Amino acid sequence: MGQVNAEGEMMSEESKQSAIIVLTTTETQTQAEQLAQILVEEKLAACVQILPPMIAIYRWQGKIEKTQETLLLIKTQREVYPALEAAINSTHAYQTPEIIALPVETGAKNYLAWLAESLGRTHLNL
Repeated sequence: MGQVNAEGEMMSEESKQSAIIVLTTTETQTQAEQLAQILVEEKLAACVQILPPMIAIYRWQGKIEKTQETLLLIKTQREVYPALEAAINSTHAYQTPEIIALPVETGAKNYLAWLAESLGRTHLNL
């Protein structure tokens, strides 16, 4: 038997796959918290987890760089991604911020329903 949304309607295979996790980094914990607040307030993210600072080693403009960064795990849906990416780009301190979306293959039905509801989705696109 297939999955149903909150209204008891059958969900398509495509709609079941719309949950994504977006990764981005910031220079500071404060920047991470400010960005997370904006994304959740604007219903572009249901939840943003902010990991402790870490070291990043990367190539930038021909040189190897080593900096401290804070990683954000942003729980959202594929349909919201374009607006989410625009919001990150418009508020981010980096010239080229990391913005990578990973699909959620499966998850707890009640969690995915909460995610959709937190984004203000009228039909649960899990």
